[in-house]
Amino acid sequence: MVYDVFDSNEVLEGKLMAGSTGFDLVVPSASFLERQLAAGVFQPLDKSKLPNWKNLDPEVLKLVAKHDPENKYAMPYLWATTGIGYNVDKVKAALGKDAPLDSWDLVLKPENLEKLKSCGVSFLDAPEEIFATVLNYLGKDPNSMKADDYTGPATDLLLKLRPNIRYFHSSQYINDLANAISASRSAGRATYGRPQTGPKRRKMASTSPTLFRKRGRWRSLTSLRCRQMLRIKMKPISSLTI
Repeated sequence: MVYDVFDSNEVLEGKLMAGSTGFDLVVPSASFLERQLAAGVFQPLDKSKLPNWKNLDPEVLKLVAKHDPENKYAMPYLWATTGIGYNVDKVKAALGKDAPLDSWDLVLKPENLEKLKSCGVSFLDAPEEIFATVLNYLGKDPNSMKADDYTGPATDLLLKLRPNIRYFHSSQYINDLANAISASRSAGRATYGRPQTGPKRRKMASTSPTLFRKRGRWRSLTSLRCRQMLRIKMKPISSLTI
């Protein structure tokens, strides 16, 4: 197996839209599926070759069908959760012993983020993750289709937070967490695969951290992207999904 990793959906989408990627499977987020389907980069799934289709959660399939009617091109593959990574001792040193460690107040309350600024705070370079988190924090629908929800309260809060955010990136924090105080991030899934050889060798692209090889077997680092999907390709790419 050839396993390529991208730290954002935008990077992967750019390669897909350019064509001739050579990927058999790609793993972007569900929110990017509609636009990619409209561009014709995927082939329909051959469900006769997917005997475990019957075991998929029908409720999750319904969610995918909002982007891919009839689940023709994509199927649920992975799920994860966006959260916060931080150094407990350093956060308490900056905010006091009553620091809201179990709340998004930690990084979404402007006065808290200002106190953490000197230590270095990073946010994901992923608008769909950040806006959904902020909307939910403000008591609004994280999947809102109302433009005013984004251009109003959510943008207002992000503009207040922006001066205290050191950088936006979706993978750099993996190394920085050892030294920095906090970073908004996604986490929650682990992926396993085995290398193939010969004519059936496949190429896969994912917006999650890399698989590594240990004693002849492929293992994975914990994935750090959310709501992702697997897809299958022949000429235009085809798909599995979430």
